[in-house]
Amino acid sequence: MIALGLEGSANKLGIGVIHHPVKGDGSNVKILSNIRHTFISPPGEGFMPKDTAKHHRTWVVRLVKQAMLEAGVKIADLDCICYTKGPGMGAPLQAVAVAARTLSLLWNKQLIGVNHCVGHIEMGRAITSASNPVVLYVSGGNTQVIAYSSQRYRIFGEALDIAVGNCLDRFARTLNISNDPAPGYNIEQLAKKGKNLLSLPYAVKGMDCSFSGILASIDSLAADMASNKIDTTPEDLCFSLQETVFAMLVEITERAMAHVGSFQVLIVGGVGCNERLQEMMGIMAKDRGGSVYATDERFCIDNGIMIAHAGLLAFGTGVKGSIEESTCTQRYRTDEVFVGWRHD
Repeated sequence: MIALGLEGSANKLGIGVIHHPVKGDGSNVKILSNIRHTFISPPGEGFMPKDTAKHHRTWVVRLVKQAMLEAGVKIADLDCICYTKGPGMGAPLQAVAVAARTLSLLWNKQLIGVNHCVGHIEMGRAITSASNPVVLYVSGGNTQVIAYSSQRYRIFGEALDIAVGNCLDRFARTLNISNDPAPGYNIEQLAKKGKNLLSLPYAVKGMDCSFSGILASIDSLAADMASNKIDTTPEDLCFSLQETVFAMLVEITERAMAHVGSFQVLIVGGVGCNERLQEMMGIMAKDRGGSVYATDERFCIDNGIMIAHAGLLAFGTGVKGSIEESTCTQRYRTDEVFVGWRHD
């Protein structure tokens, strides 16, 4: 089976084509193409929904053509078209959903809506071959600790306010750091040069985290630095922010591992590319006799191939879609999805 996937829940527009040799089996997938184009806003600014949606509308046709050409497949070879149903930003989601509906009508193909979070998890499992890990899903819009049980991905802990990626991105705006290739990546590079750990709030509440107070505190320190009230550097601020928020994530992930008896951690989402987060998680997992699984930027950062993969898994279980049902939503919980393709 072959599927075309379209992802556009935030500022990345991703188009991918994937092949499942065996129906309903996502373990031996073949990635035929995986193309992405990013809307990059000026330094010190975030990306507005209307501008991001315009970017997606501008690029979607040429990216679909490029992905199909690179994959070497024809329209007749496709079994279904998969798109991000949610969660995400409203206008970009709508732009990509309209494109997916149009292709479905033009090509007479089944249309499968995919939960963005489940797409990340299933792509991570497929690439790393992690069997049944505790999942840390960290991105600009989501922060969740997840474990699988009874055909659902259960959320054990999450951010109570803003996501960890949003915290990093907003601090990048405070420092007027470039958004190219990504603000979080540029913070990571500055943090590697930091040496002094500044005191910041540590807000773990049970299995949940809070990042808004940390952001307010580090923003205040940045203002003091700019007015020469304190002797510090942007590198030390980035270093301190990373160390603090990542320590919080490691703590709640370890607690979930202990609860479910797992020795595997899978890190997915855009922040999952961060080498320091992977290193800190690896130290914790090693102490527990476990291991960490992560992917590189091709699959950690939002991409179309993860949507194609998760959609094809659902399609293989008999899930069907229609134009009338092809809605999108900004709020779509990970644990709302029935994971019919897993029976462990």
